Amino acid sequence: MDLRGATVTTLHDREHAWPREIRLDGFVYGALRSDKDSLKEDTAYRLAWVRRNPGYAPQPYEQLAASYRQAGHDDVARRVLLEKQRHRRRTVHPAGRVWGHLLDATVGYGYRPWLAGVWLAALSLLGTLAFSLCSPVRTKPGEGDPFHAFVYTVDLLFPIGDLGQRGAWHWSGAAQWLSYLLIAIGWLLTTAVVAGVSRVLNRN
Repeated sequence: MDLRGATVTTLHDREHAWPREIRLDGFVYGALRSDKDSLKEDTAYRLAWVRRNPGYAPQPYEQLAASYRQAGHDDVARRVLLEKQRHRRRTVHPAGRVWGHLLDATVGYGYRPWLAGVWLAALSLLGTLAFSLCSPVRTKPGEGDPFHAFVYTVDLLFPIGDLGQRGAWHWSGAAQWLSYLLIAIGWLLTTAVVAGVSRVLNRN
């Protein structure tokens, strides 16, 4: 079925009424009506419906998100736009797919920024526990604040700013490698958050 360029006010349909392939790029509609009993079921059905469009096209996802947003379902609209990015990810080169997976896991492409908070909380707990079991070495004897495992971990994870712990103490052995790893992860999370949020602001 070819619906490219068509416009309707209300789309009222049933799941088994559509063929396997539907060309939806450019199809514009207002309200949606289906035979699904819940919003969750309707969302899953609509996403599967959009995927019947051959290849990747952003417009069908954006149109579906706009329809849900117009109906007051902003959370569902964000999920649709997240699925759009996941579909797009399958069409890019391998390096782009790796970066896409990172954005998805850390901030949900900017549509789930709370994920970054979960990662930071988990890593802060890991670092606090690990550094509490070790004895750090003061960088300059007699100078600097007393060592605090939690503050030290947070200082490593946040590349911007300085809480006075990162430069005052250092380690040897496995703890030193853990501190390097946390610094690298902190930069990755910060970059992912900025990239994800910028993507959302630029496209929505």
